[in-house]
Amino acid sequence: MSKINAERLLDDLRRLSQFGANNPGVVRPAFSEADIEARNWLRIQYTKAGLDASIDGMGNVLGRSKKSGPALLIGSHSDSQPTGGWLDGALGVIYGLEIVRSLAEDPLTRGLAVDTVSWQDEESRFFSSLGCRSFCDQLPPGTLDGLCDKEGHPLEKALESAGLIDVPLFKLEQGRYLGYLEGHIEQGPQLELQQKKIGVVSSIVGVGGMVFSFKGIQNHAGTTMMKIRKDAATALFKLASRINEEFPKVAGIHSVWTMGRAIIHPGAPSIVPGAAELELQYRDASLEVLEAFEETAKNLMEEINVAGGATVESRASRVQIPPCEMDSNFKRHLSDAAEMHAPTLWELMPSGAFHDAGIVQRVIPCGMLFIPSIGGVSHDFSENSHDEDIVLGCQVMADAAASLLQEQAI
Repeated sequence: MSKINAERLLDDLRRLSQFGANNPGVVRPAFSEADIEARNWLRIQYTKAGLDASIDGMGNVLGRSKKSGPALLIGSHSDSQPTGGWLDGALGVIYGLEIVRSLAEDPLTRGLAVDTVSWQDEESRFFSSLGCRSFCDQLPPGTLDGLCDKEGHPLEKALESAGLIDVPLFKLEQGRYLGYLEGHIEQGPQLELQQKKIGVVSSIVGVGGMVFSFKGIQNHAGTTMMKIRKDAATALFKLASRINEEFPKVAGIHSVWTMGRAIIHPGAPSIVPGAAELELQYRDASLEVLEAFEETAKNLMEEINVAGGATVESRASRVQIPPCEMDSNFKRHLSDAAEMHAPTLWELMPSGAFHDAGIVQRVIPCGMLFIPSIGGVSHDFSENSHDEDIVLGCQVMADAAASLLQEQAI
């Protein structure tokens, strides 16, 4: 099999990290000046690698192989969180570029067709996985109408500033792709804790969420007797406690839930709160578990409402994302390559974070590979991975890509 160029791989990753650099991390949100500069640099690198490269009207950068298909599409996203790490998304983008070059340099694999891509806005500045949803025709009607980021900046203005108004959109070419591969840092501690080098992703968890709104009666904290209070904050604390008591009874092995946002009104120590809000998010690879979480939360709400104090109602906090399985054949090829290069030091594991592959798998087969994150840290300037793990992951993916394409040619 072809051998990747480790020095070239690491150099390109470090060069990409200079766009929006805030050492040791990056500030490169979708459609920012740094993001557009990075995308133009990627387009040039794709072209130098022998691909037909361009940027579409949504900001996706696609390098298309000139070889006959079927092709593999390899990539990830190059936009970052507002204060992000240098590898989140970027790793998979540069993996795609390096695999294109290394396969082309080996006489045994130079005829294989690989396209590479950097998706736009996976990190949800305007809309989660905006670029790959557009590519896969998975944007609900009206999604872009009046779309703004959290600061109120319109997507239309961002596209105009980037020079992308009226630029054609890439669309999935039917019959071209054998499937899609994505490399990523784990963004968690599992691989490091278990002293593993490679994670072959079995599935991407689904995500659900609810916002609970509590209604009580605001009053004086010194004169309102406890037995007649309708305290919205007390109801919030009670529901949060009951969720942590009851969710473990229906949870799976890898289930997680978080209550990361709470608002109490008016938020003064001498006032009985008259209103409050709590946001819950939960994730699991099983749709049945996600449904059980929602049902449990609704039952616990009923407990609050019949208790006679403040009342609570709920609404969905986000577009619900169903869990998805990675393709079995892609998992087999990734597993075989991992066993070749890191015998016993790899494992099959679910992804607790969402990725573009979760959208792309709706239209073509997908596979994902993880490498360890130092300390399990991600979405932070301190995010990092060891150089040897970065190189190993790319070599494993390169071999899996070659074997998938060669299998198709037989």
